[in-house]
Amino acid sequence: MAAFTFSIAIAAAPAYASVPDGQALINYTTFAGASKTLDRNGTADILTSAGKVHQRILRLSAGGFRQSGSAWDRQMLDLTDSFESTFKVYLHHGQPGADGIAFVVQAEGPRALGGWGGGLGYRGIKRSVAVEFDTFQNTPDPSSNHLAVVLGGNPDVHHSVAEPSIPLYGRPFLARVNYDADSNELRVYVKSLRAGAKEQLALKDTVDLAGETGSSDAWVGFTAATGAALSKQDIYSWSVQGSGA
Repeated sequence: MAAFTFSIAIAAAPAYASVPDGQALINYTTFAGASKTLDRNGTADILTSAGKVHQRILRLSAGGFRQSGSAWDRQMLDLTDSFESTFKVYLHHGQPGADGIAFVVQAEGPRALGGWGGGLGYRGIKRSVAVEFDTFQNTPDPSSNHLAVVLGGNPDVHHSVAEPSIPLYGRPFLARVNYDADSNELRVYVKSLRAGAKEQLALKDTVDLAGETGSSDAWVGFTAATGAALSKQDIYSWSVQGSGA
């Protein structure tokens, strides 16, 4: 497989919800120095990427059997205000790849870590809302390439589900999660990093994040897991525009 370059410049897409102006609340152009601000659990680690572009990345699972990892920024997010989070993802290693990652807001704490396999690293984190990027078809799943919104740490029940037109596994992609606190509308966009690719709205849902987590403030970050099928699950950059708690 040809190497992908992660330093591609990507034009900012218009946000759906109005988010606070000014400096990003969370901003990792790479994860250099992130060990001081990012709590990591299970198999989550910060390391240097292989290939032509060497940079510090967040690896949530290392391609081993039944792994589970989570990472939470120490800056909590105010869920009563609108926010937007953008991140570059690369899920790769074996065929088929499993199980995927989730972008999660949760009120359990910075040590929160859920189950392996189809649990995607958030199963059992009850005060949470997860946006899945799922690459393995377990019993409740429509396919091995889908997005889902999941409440209460229970990946067996999808609050909403959609299948994007781009592959989530084997090629890097950009994701953008936009939340409008006034309407409780959650929108998830994805974009291939291939030249000329356009961003697409892949999933839309209505979720009261503060109500579902039981808190106006939450930790925000990522979880991932493997089972019998394996994957290296990497985040190359991550930013959040929003209000701090």
